[in-house]
Parts: sequence; C-alpha cells; structure tokens
Amino acid sequence: MSRALVAIVGRPNVGKSTLFNKIAGRKLAIVEDSPGVTRDRNYTRAEWLNHHFTLIDTGGIEPDSEELIPSLIKKQAQIAIEMAHVILFVVDAKAGLTSTDREVAQLLRRSKKPVVLVLNKVDNDKVSEHYYDFYELGFGDPMEISASIGLGIGDLLDEVVANFPEGVETDYEDDVIRVAIAGKPNAGKSSILNSILGEERVIVSPIAGTTRDSIDTYFEHGDDKFILIDTAGIRKKKKVEAGVEKYSVLRTVAAIDRSDVVLIVIDATEGVTEQDTKVAGIAHEEGRACIIVINKWDLVEKETNTMRDYTREVRDQLAFLSYAPVMFVSALTKQRLDKMIEKIKFVSNQHAMRVQTGVLNEVIAEAMMLNQPPSDKGKRLKIYYVSQTNIKPPGFTVFINDKELMHFSYQRYLENKIRENFGFEGTPIRFYCREKQSRY
Repeated sequence: MSRALVAIVGRPNVGKSTLFNKIAGRKLAIVEDSPGVTRDRNYTRAEWLNHHFTLIDTGGIEPDSEELIPSLIKKQAQIAIEMAHVILFVVDAKAGLTSTDREVAQLLRRSKKPVVLVLNKVDNDKVSEHYYDFYELGFGDPMEISASIGLGIGDLLDEVVANFPEGVETDYEDDVIRVAIAGKPNAGKSSILNSILGEERVIVSPIAGTTRDSIDTYFEHGDDKFILIDTAGIRKKKKVEAGVEKYSVLRTVAAIDRSDVVLIVIDATEGVTEQDTKVAGIAHEEGRACIIVINKWDLVEKETNTMRDYTREVRDQLAFLSYAPVMFVSALTKQRLDKMIEKIKFVSNQHAMRVQTGVLNEVIAEAMMLNQPPSDKGKRLKIYYVSQTNIKPPGFTVFINDKELMHFSYQRYLENKIRENFGFEGTPIRFYCREKQSRY
C-alpha cells in the first residue's frame, strides 16, 4: 500500500515535536524548550479513521540563517516538503505571527501542496488573541490546538485525511507480489533487479547512493505478477550526507513498509555488517516475509563447507531472522538467480497462509503434553485455545488464564512447534495473548 506522507514544519520552538509525539501516541521525538533540538527528521506510522500514513517531524526552519546547522535543517525540511502529500504548518498562538512564519509560508506556497495551518499552544476553548493575524499567511482558517494536552487533535486529523490526494492509499492488484530489494550501498541491489528482469531497467553504478529513490518495476513471470522495488542503500548515520541522500533512508523504510517480501542483500565479500542488521531489523519489525540474499558469492574463495560455515555465521548475526531462507547468488554471473522467483513466490505464500483452527489446536495440545506450560507461585499457565487471526504476517491469538504466566521462552517453543507442523518459512509470526475470564 502506498501510504500518504504528512510533514510537520514550522519555525523553531512552536511545538512541532510535541504534536508529532501526540499523533504518534508515544514519545518518539526529543522535546526541549530551546531552538534546534530536532535536527534530523523523525518519522513514524500513524492511523486515523482507517487512514494509514507516515508522519514526518522536521527541525525548525530559520530561512535567513547562514550557520551550518540551521541551513542543513532547512534543507532537510525542504526535502520533507517536496515528498509530503499534506503539510502541517505549525505556528505559535502565544507568540503571534512573526516574520519567520511569513518566510516559511512563502516556502510552503511554492510547494503547491495542501497546507493545514496549525495554531498551537491554545490551552483553552477561547479564541487566541492573535487568531485573525494568521489569515495573512493565506492558508485559510487556522486550526487551534494544544499539542501538549491534546486539545483539537481529532479535528486536526480529520482535516489532514480529508486532504489526502485521491488514490494515495490505493494498492496494486491483490495477486501482485511486491518485493523490496534492500541493503547497504554497493551490495548489488540494482544488479540483482536487472538480472531478474533480464534487461537494464534501472541504472547500475558502483557509486554508492546512485539509487536515491525507490523505483517500482512491474513484470510478469508465467502467470505470476510482481512489483520489484529497488531502494537506496542505508549507510551509517554519520556517513549520511545532508540533502537528498539522507531522505533515502525514509524512502527505504517506506518501500519495506509497502512490500510483501524483502530481499535483504548482503555483500558476500564483507559479511553481515551493522547496516545489514539494521535493514533486516526494519523488515522483521514491519512483519514482512524475508529472504537473506548473499550476493557476489562468485568472489568468495571456496573450501570444503564454505557455504555451511557462512550460513552459520549469518544465522548467528541475524538470529531474529531464523525463519528466513538464505540464498547464495551472483548478480554478475546469474548464479542461482533462476531460483529467486520461485523462492519469492514460496515465502509470499507462506506469509499469507492460514491454518484451520481445529488442526492448529491439535498441534498446540500435543505441544503442551510434550512440554508442560510454566507455572509461578503455584499457578500454572492454561491455554484454552488458539486461533489464527491475521496473515501478512501470520498472527495467532492465544486465549489463556493469565498473561503474566506466558513466558517468552514458552511462546518461542509454541512458535517452533507451529513452524514444524505448518511451515511458515520466510515469515515472522506474531502472538497475541488474551485472558479468558471465568464464567464464575
């Protein structure tokens, strides 16, 4: 699904990060009463009235400042503005209209994007004494809110989703498998895409950062339909340059978010790096089916059991992806790439698989007989029944007597038993524990 992007912008110290945290429902951005605290964009997924969107927090814009940090903040905010579908322009009701607000407004008018003017720090139901001054900015009626106490947030979000462009949340056809190709720069992502397609659909270059955007490529293989999403590589934070490239991290996250399957491409000559772990962690947390692709395998000197030892090392470093298959390929020589499509189809099917409730509970009952549920202070965990309630990723609701008794280790044991009996290769599994109250 292509999510809408909502950017929060404004001059320093008007409450942008407080608003970001309030909409996100948790404290994600640093909030401090001094200008310049938020230097990098922060982002999170948000939802309102069944509308899903990505919310971006930006640093305070100081248009006339020539100092390094404020100028970089301005560049970052400009990129967010360019990408956003809707912009929340936050101003300070207590401070009133300032010259900086006027300059930010001029910047936003040039973007020609829908702008919602947010009059923050209105802590009661009285109209702000500066309310009518903000009509000068040309964005219509200011929406009065208090981000700190949550006043007016619902009405604000109603206005936000009303401004989403038509079709922004539309999806590809249900039978299309969306595949994100992700990894650090120069791991060979674009080369793998081209090798799968059999032609030069995207630019392939040895220069890190060539793919700054996420590029969707549609193709068919027999009766199957695919969307391949090539993404920019994620670098270490200290190596990410200001400007367009920095925003590619968010694009990569967004590409993973709208995919069914993620190919986590690792350079065989370097092994698993910190950045590879970060990419894999994003895919795992987003609940996407995963394939670990070890590229440039032709450049590795082989000895007896080289592949086995390499696989063990990958498993050790990406232990949370124990369910993901590992493929050793070479985009240059096309080694094993003929098997890539079938593997993608397989894990996609596993990602969307459902199991019958009756059969599922037979497996759980047998698992409980083999390994009795844990107990604490004389009280033992009871599992009444289990039902699969989600797919993509598969989710199982477990009805139990006490959530406190469901230890992580026993949950992992049940997950392993489910995988042994049903597969679910390549996809994470989610457990949701619910306490079933006694009739008495």
